[in-house]
Amino acid sequence: AAAATAAAKGNGGGGGRAGAGDASGTRKKKGPGPLATAYLVIYNVVMTAGWLVIAVGLVRAYLAKGSYHSLYYSIEKPLKFFQTGALLEILHCAIGIVPSSVVLTSFQVMSRVFLIWAVTHSVKEVQSEDSVLLFVIAWTITEIIRYSFYTFSLLNHLPYLIKWARYTLFIVLYPMGVSGELLTIYAALPFVRQAGLYSISLPNKYNFSFDYHAFLILIMISYIPIFPQLYFHMIHQRRKILSHTEEHKKFE
Repeated sequence: AAAATAAAKGNGGGGGRAGAGDASGTRKKKGPGPLATAYLVIYNVVMTAGWLVIAVGLVRAYLAKGSYHSLYYSIEKPLKFFQTGALLEILHCAIGIVPSSVVLTSFQVMSRVFLIWAVTHSVKEVQSEDSVLLFVIAWTITEIIRYSFYTFSLLNHLPYLIKWARYTLFIVLYPMGVSGELLTIYAALPFVRQAGLYSISLPNKYNFSFDYHAFLILIMISYIPIFPQLYFHMIHQRRKILSHTEEHKKFE
């Protein structure tokens, strides 16, 4: 599920997103070299700034319009740019400067990029849906915290407030993001069917058919087993990491 990116991770570096990487927060691993660290700091600072631009854009548009409806259009370009920029996180894992699973990171990054380009961008009719604003707000808050978390972690100066937010706010933001994503895909279904978007019908010279409408339905169904597993895994990681921090404070 695309909203799995709300999950917390341990060795912040802007690569890998949810679940499995969290355990690294309690295991010591060799970090990236000086050049890689400098690059990752710059990357995470830029991404933090980008999502802050999106947050400011949403607030300014809301104040100007006096309504939360159709705010997507005010932040469409930066949202596409910075969410697509997260594809670099797959590269970070692939070349080894971030100790996270390439497969898991690819799945979770691509799921968001898919939602942005193959659903929201491709089906113009859903762009005014309130559900789009729902996942955009969830993503924006999550990513500001996440990239800040990585930046301060790389600099070895992680404020407890950011760490707490990283491992706590997902309790609300994750279901909020998932709800927005599912409702947006659901809203797109009738328009996809009517237009035959991205579908391939038989007969054709490749003897191959593809029903994009059915594919979107399968994606929605996939949330059923994925969401509970990731959500409760994150709850477990929160208890482990924050309780470890509290114990560490007692000994200081």
